[in-house]
Amino acid sequence: MQASQSLKIFLLAGVKTSPSAFHALEHALVDNLQQKGITPDIELLFPYGDAERSLMRQLYEVRADLSRKAKLAGYGGRKVWERINSSCEVPKLLLIGHSGGGVAAYQIARKLHEDQLPIDSKVVQIGSPKTRIIPQLKERVGYIHSIDNDGKVKDPISRLGSWGGWSYITPEIPLPHWDSQKYAPGYIEGIRTLGGHADYFRQSEQFSDEHRACNLDKTMSSLNAYLKEWL
Repeated sequence: MQASQSLKIFLLAGVKTSPSAFHALEHALVDNLQQKGITPDIELLFPYGDAERSLMRQLYEVRADLSRKAKLAGYGGRKVWERINSSCEVPKLLLIGHSGGGVAAYQIARKLHEDQLPIDSKVVQIGSPKTRIIPQLKERVGYIHSIDNDGKVKDPISRLGSWGGWSYITPEIPLPHWDSQKYAPGYIEGIRTLGGHADYFRQSEQFSDEHRACNLDKTMSSLNAYLKEWL
């Protein structure tokens, strides 16, 4: 992206999330992008409702959106589509979703694709359930999740869902096998964070490692790596 341009960003929250959970990320994005000569316009959306809405209802809708039979844009995507659609005149759109918000972010990107809208969009899913990504959007979706010191998945929410599908070993040998990465995003990175699922954007000493790198630093580093060429 050329200097002095603007970038529309939607932050999509997961279930039972308060606005304060995204404050640190929002400030970090503003500082980071302004250093690149980009003016970000950031909005926070709650595709499944805010912290006051029924938890069970929110969980039901996220689960439904993970289904292969989910309607286009899903529950979460449809609820925020009107607001996002009003921004579709911008050349580029960044959708960052945490937890279930990452599911809704992908549903929005898919609707943009299916509607053939002339907008260059990217999705970043952070600590989200695995969502099957159609091949046409594979390179438009990045996935960041927490791992432990052994490189194993640490965030229990990231164990939910699936990227799997049946594939053939070769075109000549029609023997199907299960490919766990068939519908995976084009970019996947595990980051070693402290704390749990809700702590990707923490920046206090409690959430900093021996090198004084906090969870937010690691999340932003992964975001930058994924978006570097696109920006």
